[in-house]
Amino acid sequence: MAATTSPVQSQALNRSLPIASVERRGTESIPDDERSASVFDFMRIEWGGLNSLVTAVLGSFPIVLGLSFWQALTATVAGVLLGAAVLAPMAIFGALTGTNNAVSSSAHFGVVGRIVGSFLSLLTAIAFFSISVWSSGDAVVGAARAAFGAEVSEWTFAAAYAVFAFSVLIVCIYGYQFMLFVNKISVIAASVLFVAGFVAFGSAFDPGYPGAGLRTDQLQFWQAFAAASLIALANPISFGAFLGDWSRYVPRTVRRGSLMGASIAAQLLSLIPFTFGLVTASIIAQRAPEFLQRLDYAGGLLAVAPAWYFAPFFVLALLSGMSTGTTSLYGTGLDFSSVFPRWSRPKATLFIGSISVVLIFVGRFYFNLIESITAFVSLIVVTTAPWIVIMIIGYLTRRGHYLPDAIQVFNRGQIGGAYWFARGWNPAATLAWGASALLSLLTVNIPGFFVGWLGQLAGGIDVSLLAALIIPAILYPAFLYAFPEPRAVFGPKGPRWIPAADLPIAPIVDRERAAAP
Repeated sequence: MAATTSPVQSQALNRSLPIASVERRGTESIPDDERSASVFDFMRIEWGGLNSLVTAVLGSFPIVLGLSFWQALTATVAGVLLGAAVLAPMAIFGALTGTNNAVSSSAHFGVVGRIVGSFLSLLTAIAFFSISVWSSGDAVVGAARAAFGAEVSEWTFAAAYAVFAFSVLIVCIYGYQFMLFVNKISVIAASVLFVAGFVAFGSAFDPGYPGAGLRTDQLQFWQAFAAASLIALANPISFGAFLGDWSRYVPRTVRRGSLMGASIAAQLLSLIPFTFGLVTASIIAQRAPEFLQRLDYAGGLLAVAPAWYFAPFFVLALLSGMSTGTTSLYGTGLDFSSVFPRWSRPKATLFIGSISVVLIFVGRFYFNLIESITAFVSLIVVTTAPWIVIMIIGYLTRRGHYLPDAIQVFNRGQIGGAYWFARGWNPAATLAWGASALLSLLTVNIPGFFVGWLGQLAGGIDVSLLAALIIPAILYPAFLYAFPEPRAVFGPKGPRWIPAADLPIAPIVDRERAAAP
């Protein structure tokens, strides 16, 4: 008689094997007996992606913008709190559907229209992976030069980028459990090193740092305050497409409030590196302002750091590159495999990772792309925010009811099903996203890079991200009235707040069979 494996044994097996073997699962719905991750596991991966030098660099921007320390801290906390609240519901889709958020969006955008989310997350992940490798590579080289007197050349930077990029690529090819293992170590170690940093810079820090002396009765203050808040807000929003990558391994029976709470907790913990960036940037602004003028945060930090912190900073840079890089690139491979289902997750990860590595080297050594990509990330986030809002509103109107099998139609080369809508696109969600993204882009105000036609709408204050959160909240419900969804997509209790249409559901058939005469 063949031996059988109980669910408990299967979960134990899943915890032990994948670290040493390549993850088999892609965007197909994860079976219940393989969902062995805990809510804390999910939180650690999200926290790992945040607990890095990249977040500290973002934390330095309010000081660069001229705010005082307390003004900068207020703007940062406000942005993180609002961003964490908006992001939190995106944690629940993976557990409900067993797949990543881009594929889960099939329920609202249609099984073909979900490519909107896939490409948004693809672009965001490549950009953040590049920024992670650049910032960590530069920090490692700078710390090595300061701590060990290492000789530095362009080849040194190239070697650092290569080591980071290929190390991250290997971890991501192995998959979820290996990434979880890396983050279990890095989040604690990085937190200890950030705390050590507060000690290192404590004597030099002046909480009364005045910045540029901006006052609340000045337009310049509100421009800087809004920009600083939006930078902090954008950090949580950038995770919207990726939370399902990790929560899909959490059992579907886990309380949804627990997942949302874990996501909020991870974002609140990002205030550690954010505050570290604020504290150290205020010191750099007083002692070595030329570094902030050329946006060289790592160089400025090393210029004002005590000698004993060089070695810890070197380790922090190593950990930052691994934790942030893996959370970005893993989602990239997963999303690409969902757009091209014939590619396995490891193959898609290798392909996209290789392209990303090429972009990293070309951008660093042949073009001045670093600042451009940083601004480009802002544009991506502005177009991602409406997608997040539509997903959340869709969840509420559907009362959290989803059909995991119908979500996978595109991946299996099929057509039809409850989420086929109009040739695979849902007009309500697609039109709401397109109009919201376009209007939000028109309000962007990034001097020197992109200023939309409505960029001066708020007196030069960039309100694009706020527009990206508010406009779809108005348009999407209106479009749901204009294009009622089939009653079959709603649960037994029916829709909430919106009408439903008694429309027939096309049967699920293979695409080749449907195309045959």
